[in-house]
Amino acid sequence: MKQKTLFIVSAVVLLLAFVAAAVFYSGQKEEAARQLAETNRAALMRIHSPTMGNPDAPVIIVEFFDPACETCGAFYPRVKKLMAAHPDKIRLVLRYAPFHDGSDKVVAVLEAARKQGKFWPALEALFASQRDWAANHTAQVGKVWKHLDGLGLNMEQMAFDITAPEIDKLIAQDLEDARTLNVTMTPEYFVNGKPLPSFGFEQLTELVDQALAESTR
Repeated sequence: MKQKTLFIVSAVVLLLAFVAAAVFYSGQKEEAARQLAETNRAALMRIHSPTMGNPDAPVIIVEFFDPACETCGAFYPRVKKLMAAHPDKIRLVLRYAPFHDGSDKVVAVLEAARKQGKFWPALEALFASQRDWAANHTAQVGKVWKHLDGLGLNMEQMAFDITAPEIDKLIAQDLEDARTLNVTMTPEYFVNGKPLPSFGFEQLTELVDQALAESTR
């Protein structure tokens, strides 16, 4: 009888120890997740990042992109349609990840256009003409300029602005943040801080729909 009682007591003690360990581990895991989320939050958005949409939108899509990336160019109009389907509910934040050869020079062109208030028209013009200036996954900045005609840009000022040293610092910051967030290819999306579970526009749409639903609770 004593042996049976001792066995029961031992089993209860072991169970309590297991529960305590599980609670402790869960707490540690939550704290680690919280700290990671804080780190990611700082790396996701910077004050210099180009943005589109309502600044107070409940859903924020952060995209790391390369102007020479074909998939980035193909997904861009689809993201715009997704935003249009939910007016004022989605904000797009762009981060640079110029992984292709020469893409950093094209980023400089975009930043120079931004100084004249023409970032988005310039981006759309370059995506539309990407096959001409980004053949074989190599950006040829010399072929970019002709595709900016008609946007009302001061080309002489552009030629000066692309040499601004702050552009290199901006790109370096974005690339450092990309490494922090384990971004190794483009486009890479985060929706309200959450990365896509797997790559694809359907997965992006599902994550956006989930974030929209959560924002109305």
